[in-house]
Amino acid sequence: MGTLSTVEAPIIEARQIEKFYTQPDGGRVQVIAPTDLAVYHGQIVAVLGPSGCGKSTLLRMLTGLSPASAGGVLWHGQPVREESPNVSIVFQSFALFPWLTVLENVEAPLEARGMRPIERHKRALRIIDAVGLDGFENAYPKELSGGMKQRVGVARALVVEPEVLFMDEPFSALDVLTAETLRGELLELWLENKIPTRAIFIVTHNIEEAVVLADRIIVLGRNPAHIHADLAVNLSYPRDRKTPQFVELVDTIYRVLTRPDDKQDHLHTAANGDAAVSHCPIMLEILVDQGGRADSTVGKRASTSRLRSYLLGFLRVEEGDAVITPEGEEFAKADIQTRKKLFRAAGLAHVPLLRQMEQALKAKTDRTLPDEFFHDLIDEHFSEAESRRQLETAIQWGRYAEIFDYDAATGKLTLTEV
Repeated sequence: MGTLSTVEAPIIEARQIEKFYTQPDGGRVQVIAPTDLAVYHGQIVAVLGPSGCGKSTLLRMLTGLSPASAGGVLWHGQPVREESPNVSIVFQSFALFPWLTVLENVEAPLEARGMRPIERHKRALRIIDAVGLDGFENAYPKELSGGMKQRVGVARALVVEPEVLFMDEPFSALDVLTAETLRGELLELWLENKIPTRAIFIVTHNIEEAVVLADRIIVLGRNPAHIHADLAVNLSYPRDRKTPQFVELVDTIYRVLTRPDDKQDHLHTAANGDAAVSHCPIMLEILVDQGGRADSTVGKRASTSRLRSYLLGFLRVEEGDAVITPEGEEFAKADIQTRKKLFRAAGLAHVPLLRQMEQALKAKTDRTLPDEFFHDLIDEHFSEAESRRQLETAIQWGRYAEIFDYDAATGKLTLTEV
């Protein structure tokens, strides 16, 4: 994938679209000034701007969710009102159905389109596997971390095989480490052509996120929203934040966003302290970038990831420093599916509880046991609260590693046949 010549006709084209609201006295509140914008095949387009400047409103008009007050949007040259665009949207708030399982959430848009159960089931399982959610098909949203919930959101958007994937600040509700991991996984799917999507349009207020992901960055001014800058990003993937070219582009965008005449707010990145399994890869990637060793500062910034990596044998501690092991380096450089296999092997080798759980399930004829069986094993040595915490962690790890499946409704674990 990459930026394609604009000689090719755009997939989506906005012509002088604007958004305004008419006041009772006949006056107008202008939200978006007349704007021209085109999205081409092979591009990741990022739209940057401060909160409240109109980024999400622009996205909704391009997808047809919200009508433009004036101007028009074309889909392959045809007005959107006449041609239904083949697009999907990933929202910031996850927007999952809490009463449906992961599999049912992903299948929902296919069911709405009338796809047969067997066909939609197969397609949903394929995309669940692609985004690293194997083992969580029967989980409910309340059982998932923020990172896992957003994986479900991405899977649900991709399962309909959209020509353009729209993402409205998809990582801003996640902590820094989880967001970085998901950005990397999205790029992997895109660059290796693992998804049929022909273009991605992402709204963000994170400058570095835009530079890491996009072939093209559109900076919006506000009051009303207008295109302040349209920048091509000619950096090869994967992008190194330490290179002069990367730093220079970030600085350029920052200067554009914070020009006094635009009276724009400084940008920020939200964080919420999520401690998902997905922290482990980015912690190890940080260590690889730093030559395999990092001082205690990195450990303090990601103590949960550091402990998890240590337990799995992916790093060791020397004189207070975190040092990556050969196994950890292999894990950091692997793709999603290989990481899951390595996580499985490491978990069974280094975590006695996971090993006990696998052996107990193997001993059962039906390969199934209730979670209370394992809780009783742990409860002999720890308090009730600590026993529950350890069991929940082990179940999360075991599902991610595809050692077993877990049905929260029945509380039963079933061995995954390999």
